[in-house]
Amino acid sequence: MTSASSHGPGPRFGIWALVHGSRAALQDPDEPYDASWRRNRALVLEAERLGFDSVLVAQHTVNPHDGESAQLEAWTAAAALAALTSRIEIIAAIKPYLYHPAVLAKMALGIEEISGGRFAINLVNAWNRPELERAGIPFAEHDARYAYGREWIEVVESLLRGERTRFAGEHFKLDDYRLSPAGLHRARPRIYVGGESEPARALVADRGDTWFINGQPLADVQALIADLRRRERPAGWAPLQFGLSAFVVARETDEEARAEHARLLALAALDAPLRAANKPNIDPKAVMFQTAQKSPRVGSNGGTAAELVGSYDSVARRIEAFHAAGIELFMLQFQPFEAEMRRFADHVLPRVAGAAARSLAARADAARA
Repeated sequence: MTSASSHGPGPRFGIWALVHGSRAALQDPDEPYDASWRRNRALVLEAERLGFDSVLVAQHTVNPHDGESAQLEAWTAAAALAALTSRIEIIAAIKPYLYHPAVLAKMALGIEEISGGRFAINLVNAWNRPELERAGIPFAEHDARYAYGREWIEVVESLLRGERTRFAGEHFKLDDYRLSPAGLHRARPRIYVGGESEPARALVADRGDTWFINGQPLADVQALIADLRRRERPAGWAPLQFGLSAFVVARETDEEARAEHARLLALAALDAPLRAANKPNIDPKAVMFQTAQKSPRVGSNGGTAAELVGSYDSVARRIEAFHAAGIELFMLQFQPFEAEMRRFADHVLPRVAGAAARSLAARADAARA
């Protein structure tokens, strides 16, 4: 099995690593809670064999659901995955307050070398207040966190390029700092940026390679992409690319898919007390949680709001529509994860690849006409 992107103009597909367990409902009898290294190692190796292009390893030092359940550490796991895999892109999330930029950049360059040039970082704005505050790290106001992150990524980006970095800002001061080795496989690792607030959009336009958009309907995604495409980019930087988080429920028929979605919604409802207890920990200015209130859904980071729920043909057509709108990478969630990931690889990936091949052939015919 190969991914659609291996056939030319089609999108890339990635998966969310299960670093804090199930993505939709924590009490699903078909997916007992398991955030272990053993499970994640097997999951990512299978995803690579199935033809998935990327894995996103979310960063939490403590579990965001209840603070007591197991939580896999992102950066040690990413380094191990880099050594075990051979093709898949490994994207590790990072919250700037947890690491000095010089230390993080050195870690990133190390994993870049281990992976042979397959590593990327995903800059995210912390939303889970206790994770920082209980460690004695101040949880700044929303826009102040983005200002810190902007300064942080400017330093990291320079260091990733192996440049002699001199920087004097509000938060960081570096005097002729340089990391080596750098540039062994490319200029630097790729930078993904998440967040949809105005400070997040300004940051990704200035400092990101790919913008991760949370799952939402096509029209909303089109508007977000249009806004970012209007913004100026640094001189010499490639055009911004776009990724989308989405939870997939695919079956032979639309009716079967809707029934499974309803089952997951009912199971997710059992987690309502836990979500209510966690609500005070969430920054109310985080746009991800504002949009989550618009309609019932399962999955994190928008989940099924992207509407990848339906028959194999329906899901493939929706993916094609998002790709036509500008989505280059789909970062997918499933439940139960392994079984549904295999189903997607067997039934949806070939349909998307076929559509991409037909599109390429049509363009070739038009060019010859």
